[in-house]
Amino acid sequence: MSSHKKIAVFPGSFDPITKGHESIILRSLDLFDEIIIGIGFNSNKHYFFSQDRREHFIEKTFEGQAKISVKRYSGLTVNFCKEVKANYILRGLRTSADFEFERAIAQMNRSLSPEVETVFVVADPSLSHISSTIVREILLYQGDVSKFIPDAVKI
Repeated sequence: MSSHKKIAVFPGSFDPITKGHESIILRSLDLFDEIIIGIGFNSNKHYFFSQDRREHFIEKTFEGQAKISVKRYSGLTVNFCKEVKANYILRGLRTSADFEFERAIAQMNRSLSPEVETVFVVADPSLSHISSTIVREILLYQGDVSKFIPDAVKI
């Protein structure tokens, strides 16, 4: 058995983090020695929340969780994995459409960086309808998103 630390990157824009993200990360803590929540940045994308605010939301959500850290990155996730010495990419799956999309990315990542394995965790059925896109839409029209975001996040 390998003596390497099992480090996973959970990549995303987290605009904002949802209870679905929180659940996947907390349920995966026993699988890894460390989980790095990687806040990806894409200069072509318009974000609802600033990077500072998104990072703050994540830090508040996982306050006191020694195995979880938050880092920002841009560029390819597999390159970020190399940079932080992560050998796993953690992804959550809500739907079969998610699976098809994520499978294609995982296969591409594997061909770019065979030493990084993608691990899928299926969403809790009670949370599988929640997405950051829907949360942003509700926020846009001043709706109450409190039941979709972690309790630590105050918007």
